[in-house]
Amino acid sequence: MALKLLGIKKKYGAFTLEISELTFLDKSYTIVLGPSGSGKTTTLRIISGLETPEEGKIILDDKDITYDPPWKRDIGVVFQNYALYPHLTAYENIAVPLKVKKLDNKEIDRRIRKIADVLGITNELYKYPSQLSGGQQQRVAIARALVKEPKVLLLDEPLSNLDARLRLDVRSFLKELQKKLEMTVIHVTHDQEEAMAIADNIVLLNNGRIIQVGTPNEIYRKPKNMFIFNFIGLSNIIPAHILGIHDADYVGFRPEDAIIKKNNEGIKAKVKRIQYLGAYKLIELMIDNEIKIIVRTRPDENIQEEENVNITIPNNLLLKFKGEEALY
Repeated sequence: MALKLLGIKKKYGAFTLEISELTFLDKSYTIVLGPSGSGKTTTLRIISGLETPEEGKIILDDKDITYDPPWKRDIGVVFQNYALYPHLTAYENIAVPLKVKKLDNKEIDRRIRKIADVLGITNELYKYPSQLSGGQQQRVAIARALVKEPKVLLLDEPLSNLDARLRLDVRSFLKELQKKLEMTVIHVTHDQEEAMAIADNIVLLNNGRIIQVGTPNEIYRKPKNMFIFNFIGLSNIIPAHILGIHDADYVGFRPEDAIIKKNNEGIKAKVKRIQYLGAYKLIELMIDNEIKIIVRTRPDENIQEEENVNITIPNNLLLKFKGEEALY
């Protein structure tokens, strides 16, 4: 099974989403990532049937579903705010799509109890949404999406309403659930760390266009341009001539790839600020009093603010950029 978007175009005022071709791999966890206004949620709404593209096709299992209504698509959706009915119990919320399908009560009960067991919410089935924690509400919303046994599960910013600690737990849960049920999951987020942590593949959008598709490692280590390099994780950009490189305008490197030395080897820099973060330190330095870089070191690294040091970066970890503007 594969889900494909072909020649998709959708306009909203001055904004246009254009996707020439995109395939979501079967039984994979794909994150659609990008800054606010990049077209992530529009893409998800088009897949779900909540929006219709002006041009293009949506193909699921070799079938054109572009104009099928949402309830006729084998697609489940979990919205950012969970969209649970407050006057219905968890059980009744989960039952809604099955009643739409006109399944008999015995089959509805079997399916609800099966998915509740998988999601660990059996004891919450007769509680109302107001009686549930944020994490429990989310699991009920996921159960409602999965109970109709969809071919694809869509998640719209599913972790944004959870606190930081719960986000870590839930993102692990989502990945484990996807593997256990062998689902095809498409998860929309603007959170780079979230994407890197759980995606098999990342689709990176900006200004309504796909700018790179790849594994988290490919996106992080082999970004196609400076925007992607700066958007994913911490990054450093310096003029290429500082390193004696003449076939690029700028070079980029990650904070963990640079080495601070106290001899005359490498680039001269001055330590300006040290952030102690427990497992490591982030050292802010200035080159030529105008270019700021960040280097990640061990927590016990003996470095002082205002100290003069040198920086070296292995050549194989440098990224070269040509014909792009840099902001320091």
